[in-house]
Amino acid sequence: MEDSNPVKTSIETGIKLTKEGDGRTVDATHFKQIVESLRYLTCTRPDICYAVGLVNRYMESPRQVHLQAVKIIMRYIKGTTTFDLFYSSSKKIEIVEYSDSDWGGDSDERKSTNDNCFMIGKIVCLW
Repeated sequence: MEDSNPVKTSIETGIKLTKEGDGRTVDATHFKQIVESLRYLTCTRPDICYAVGLVNRYMESPRQVHLQAVKIIMRYIKGTTTFDLFYSSSKKIEIVEYSDSDWGGDSDERKSTNDNCFMIGKIVCLW
């Protein structure tokens, strides 16, 4: 991935991944190693949490389309290596929560997804 071109988003807009997916199956062990590394990275990069959570669903039998989504995440990381978290000191600390739901959006099992985002001041601390 060293010679790949960076992208501006961590996942393609409107992407719908499914268990069946397009293309042939890929090496599950290699796929799991990459996704686990990305999961570890989410501790300091909350901007990739959604994308990593999405590809994490397909670790049992990954297909070519799932691997392509992982490669997009890595290309995004390559282009955003200067992104970091900055916590400033302040006497007044405000904690804010945002919530969003996708009712029945999982096309495999028709489950709903609920996501929360917690911010301390202007910094996302939990996604």
